[in-house]
Amino acid sequence: MIEELLPRPVATAEAFGDPAGAPVPFPGEEHLLARAVPARRREFTTARACARRALGGLGVAPVAIPYGTDRAPRWPAGIVGSITHCAGYRAAAVARATDVAALGLDAEPHAALDQTGVLHLVTGEQERAHLAELAAVRPDVHWDRALFSAKESVFKAWSPLTGRWLDFKEATVAFRPRTSTFTARLLVEGPVVDGVRLTGFEGGFLVKDGLVLTATTVRRPDNGPDPHHRSRGPL
Repeated sequence: MIEELLPRPVATAEAFGDPAGAPVPFPGEEHLLARAVPARRREFTTARACARRALGGLGVAPVAIPYGTDRAPRWPAGIVGSITHCAGYRAAAVARATDVAALGLDAEPHAALDQTGVLHLVTGEQERAHLAELAAVRPDVHWDRALFSAKESVFKAWSPLTGRWLDFKEATVAFRPRTSTFTARLLVEGPVVDGVRLTGFEGGFLVKDGLVLTATTVRRPDNGPDPHHRSRGPL
């Protein structure tokens, strides 16, 4: 399912549940789960298995995938990637750093956010007006959840490029339902990638099987334009 959102240089793998029985950590990852509760052990083990399957699509042998102090995965040299998991779904996407500078992937249950709490923490006034406009066009989509997911994907692409936190309100997201794409405009100075300063991220979204999936890629200039980029047309 997630492959629908990502360009060909990216390899993906996904799972719609965890294997039966107690999870068996990959050698070199046992210490990462020493204090984890059973549910966390299951989601971690399955998601990391997806990551190794995706790496196999690039011809990379299975390896342990630790995480740093920011809890983000540490990929083999020359690889960029992203992992996501939510109830009933785990997925990973990887690419060679010569093809893609960064990528972000997120999955969420297709359900509304807490309108009085989380929504106001992750959106600005302009975005909330945009969500109301979207709901009038496509009331079948929980746009607030899609926006939250898009910002999660953007953060996952931003973080390895900058080593810095990106607050939810430091980027503003606009969706294009007709093309199932979105733009995230940075409200802070963006990173420089191959001599070009980023002012935002382009991405795609998918609502399917009770899930909202979002993904964004920052492709190297020599590998063509971002496949998610579309001219801004009407909703």
